[in-house]
Amino acid sequence: MKLTQLATKPQLTKITIDDAELVEKYGEPVDFYVHDRIGLEQYTELASIKTEDLGGMIGLIKQLVLDENGKHVMDDDHVLPTDLLNACMLKVVDTLGK
Repeated sequence: MKLTQLATKPQLTKITIDDAELVEKYGEPVDFYVHDRIGLEQYTELASIKTEDLGGMIGLIKQLVLDENGKHVMDDDHVLPTDLLNACMLKVVDTLGK
């Protein structure tokens, strides 16, 4: 197989937050999207970020958490509740780490 056969444009992948506590609080599971592959710069940042660098992690998650149209969910004026932000961080790291 040629490496060029594996190089494709990133596709949106749906991630569902369905933790019982959050479903109870928000009334239903919450969906968001990430690209199924990320650029080398983002990959390196994700792999090297330390758990105590919360600001760096949030900045990276802001870049990665997307809506169904591939647009950023968070920006300077729009932020998620802390519990959902934390759940997104865990899901993104788990999904892209595979």
